[in-house]
This record gives sequence, C-alpha cells and structure tokens, in this order.
Amino acid sequence: MPEKDLTSRLTELLRSFQASTPGVLGAGVISADGFAIASELPQSVEERRVAAMAAAMLALGEQTTSEFEHGRLERVFVEGTDGYTIIMSAGPEAVLCAVARKDAKMGLVFLQMERTADAVRKAMQ
Repeated sequence: MPEKDLTSRLTELLRSFQASTPGVLGAGVISADGFAIASELPQSVEERRVAAMAAAMLALGEQTTSEFEHGRLERVFVEGTDGYTIIMSAGPEAVLCAVARKDAKMGLVFLQMERTADAVRKAMQ
C-alpha cells in the first residue's frame, strides 16, 4: 500500500475514533521508533514531541511489565489533574496514543482505543 494511502487511511481511523468517543481531544499513530505516522491532535500539541514521548513511554511500560512479570502490556495510562494520556500497542510497528479530557468516560475510551488499535494493526499489514 503506498505511504500516502496508508496515512490517509490511518487519519480516517483516528477521526472516526475521535468522533465516536466523547472527551477525546486528539489521537495519533506513532511508529515504534517515535515518529508520527498520522495524527489528529489539537493545534496546541506538538506532534513530534508527542510521538517521541509515546514511544518512550510504551517501551518503559513494556520493560516494567516484563520486569515485574505482569504479562503482556495492555496500555500505559497517565492521569493529570486536567486529563489523560493513554498509549497502547497497535502492532509490532505502531503505537496508538490518545489525549482525553478529565470528564471522558474511560471505559468507552479504552474500548474504542482497542478497536482502533486493531484497525491500525490491520491497515499496516
């Protein structure tokens, strides 16, 4: 699949995720080495910084679950006073990152992220 078509498809998946999940401010598909593949992030958010942090956080989460024998990493969840950042694997080459408001229904966010991560994984095969 040509790269432009993949980016367009991933952007479409991110827009659909955002539209179907109240409270999600933005999302991105990040390569395992920390580069943005596609994103729908708020203008105030710098895509390159998010990409680098998401890849680093996922790597640390995987290392932590391995070190403490907690099984396979499901997600990395960061809670701030005003919102959340959630990162989960979307296949061997990608990470799905979402930014949500404090009032977001996290059960719905997790469910929709899992569905979106599966769709990203399939799109990138």
